[in-house]
Amino acid sequence: MAEKKAFVLRINPDMLKEIESWAAEEFRSTNGQIEYLMQQALLARKKGSSKKKKEDQ
Repeated sequence: MAEKKAFVLRINPDMLKEIESWAAEEFRSTNGQIEYLMQQALLARKKGSSKKKKEDQ
């Protein structure tokens, strides 16, 4: 697995509470939940990008 890089994330306190709650429901850490959500967003973006390329052809 690739080495992970740490960085500071500024986030709205209400949003953080929601993410913490969601993470607990899915048995993940808060950091793990944020990473999971970001990965899902990136996959969705790639899928949307490939659909657009097919439509343009």
